[in-house]
Amino acid sequence: MQAIIPVAGAGTRLRPLTYTQPKVLISVAGKPILSFIVDELVENGITDFVFVIGYLGEKIKEFVEKNYPDLNAKFVQQDKREGLGHAVWMAKDELDLEKELVIHLGDTIVDIDIKKIIAEQYSTLVVKKVDDPRTFGVAEIDADGFIKKVEEKPMIPKSNMALVGFYFIKETRQLFEALDYNINGNHRNNNEFYLTDALQKMIKDGVKFKSHKIEKWYDVGKKDILLETNAILLKRLGDKAGNKGICENSVIVPPVQIAAGAKIKNSIIGPNVSIGESTEINYSIIKNSIVGSFSKLENVVLHSSLIGSDSIVSGLSQSLNIGDNTEIDLRGEKSN
Repeated sequence: MQAIIPVAGAGTRLRPLTYTQPKVLISVAGKPILSFIVDELVENGITDFVFVIGYLGEKIKEFVEKNYPDLNAKFVQQDKREGLGHAVWMAKDELDLEKELVIHLGDTIVDIDIKKIIAEQYSTLVVKKVDDPRTFGVAEIDADGFIKKVEEKPMIPKSNMALVGFYFIKETRQLFEALDYNINGNHRNNNEFYLTDALQKMIKDGVKFKSHKIEKWYDVGKKDILLETNAILLKRLGDKAGNKGICENSVIVPPVQIAAGAKIKNSIIGPNVSIGESTEINYSIIKNSIVGSFSKLENVVLHSSLIGSDSIVSGLSQSLNIGDNTEIDLRGEKSN
């Protein structure tokens, strides 16, 4: 089976962290977001991948080729982002249109049984009940669980079931015929080519879609949700989260994930903390945070913070969101 993973977004909601790295390569619970997605798809029989890349795409390509050398991976560059439908359409020439297709958004972690979904008789869209569906693609579902209609960001939603970034398509050729119709005819919605518009055309043309309802789904494009996801995944890992670093005169409050080469001294770490490789932390208290690799933290109390790689932080208690290659001194010392 084949999969498209759109990862061309700029990650503006996670800036400044995403100025220097794609959001899908930010580590959560000790592993890049993209790895959670690829690993789960591979475990469930997906063999062929098309990554739609754009912003900092060369880093994603390098990561995949280095960490998944045996993966049958192809890369398509989307220089001009014109919506999810356009991103999926860009992958057309790299796919077998006679084979089933999985589309998995690259900034979404979904708690689902993939094997069960791809065994379905019908194409399937994963949905979740949300409080405000106006910012999502929305599915109207009948009493038998089939989808009657999908609409992107409706002003007056007729359903509170949101599409959450996982699509199983059996009629791959018909999907791309619908995308061709919209894109070649320049049928835009809010100046974008929505994937939901192509799915709706398929429904009108007689394709049947089942809904698959879930309870847990994480759009890791926001700081608060990213930290929440980190905490949930660390708890799920339990004892597997582990500590591969060196800890001296320190207290570790699980769950935490400390990468190899990290050095922790005279500090309290946890709960819900992920620390990257070769990072040094001294005389600090850190909880509910993600700290990148090759960073140095000293004399700080941090909570609910994202700290990029190759950063230096020293000083006071704060909640921070800083990018890579940053140096911050919070002590406010004045030179003579």
